[in-house]
Amino acid sequence: MRFLEEADKEEYKNFLCNHERCNFQQSLEWGNVKEAWIKQVILSTDDNEKIIGSLCVWIRKIPLFGNIMYCARGPVCDIHNEDVLRDLTEGANELAKKYNAFVLRIEPDIIKDDEEFRKIVTKIGYKIKDDAKNFKDEIQPRFVFKLDIKGKTYDEILKNCHQKTRYNIKLASKKGVIIKEGEREDLKDFHKIMIETGERDNFIIRSLSYFQKMYDELVPQGHMKLLMAYYEDKPIAGIIPIIYGKTVWYLYGASSNNYRNLMPNYLLQWTMIKQAIDMQADTYDFRGVSGVVDENHPQYGLYRFKKGFGAEFTEFIGEVYIAYKPIKYMLYKFSEKSFRTLRKIKKKLMRK
Repeated sequence: MRFLEEADKEEYKNFLCNHERCNFQQSLEWGNVKEAWIKQVILSTDDNEKIIGSLCVWIRKIPLFGNIMYCARGPVCDIHNEDVLRDLTEGANELAKKYNAFVLRIEPDIIKDDEEFRKIVTKIGYKIKDDAKNFKDEIQPRFVFKLDIKGKTYDEILKNCHQKTRYNIKLASKKGVIIKEGEREDLKDFHKIMIETGERDNFIIRSLSYFQKMYDELVPQGHMKLLMAYYEDKPIAGIIPIIYGKTVWYLYGASSNNYRNLMPNYLLQWTMIKQAIDMQADTYDFRGVSGVVDENHPQYGLYRFKKGFGAEFTEFIGEVYIAYKPIKYMLYKFSEKSFRTLRKIKKKLMRK
């Protein structure tokens, strides 16, 4: 085990991009977007010092509690290799001592039913929290829709879409919706529409400067796009996909209240799916949905929208963690939940 150094960066990126468990949130470029965190990459190597496993850990001070260690969508390795997982965990434990961290939280994109992985990490000393259902219960979505596009043609994917989805894609084109690839300056229009979307759907949005930072770090490397939908030369919707390795992730989306009947989001998604096929990607990841599959649930519309493209509903294992200071972590989790509840109440009061 060793920690990433400057000389390792190119090898690390190659390892990440070519690994079947590649995820953009384990990349150095994404780490640069998250400026407020200290980043450390733990490497596991073979006898020839070749990288065979990695864990990108972010470290941040939480007022009143101390340092938290967080890993989004790691580790990147053979997840059934106990020796590699132990090696990476030993590195995390070293970081915990160095930064006096009270917890290591990992949210891996490993399916819930992977019993072998569960047994290994439990044996090593992790605990698993796998009872989350809604978006706000965890940092990363536990429930996602993933579309297999490996070796597929446009027609094969379109044929597998729900009939209503195909109709809405055609409707947007017929009504005159035009999709264009945006530049950095177009982020201003995207952000205005995102504010509108956040107010409508009740979620907190990132600042314009955050999206500009994403653009500056990811676009030059070919890891991000901005697609905008226009109607009569007016920007009415947009999406930000992330490209890394063999996967394209739909990360952010926004739509104007006034033109939703033109179905621009359907045409945006279909345009990006076609681009992902052209890139020879294996997967188009629609990202999160609620785990409560109920037509009366407020987020059921999002579930239906993503399912309509023929994607597979996937449930991940949830949070895998080591509480170095269990009581402090318990108090932190309680405060985290209380903060979300108070913020929700405040939003409701502000609307009245």
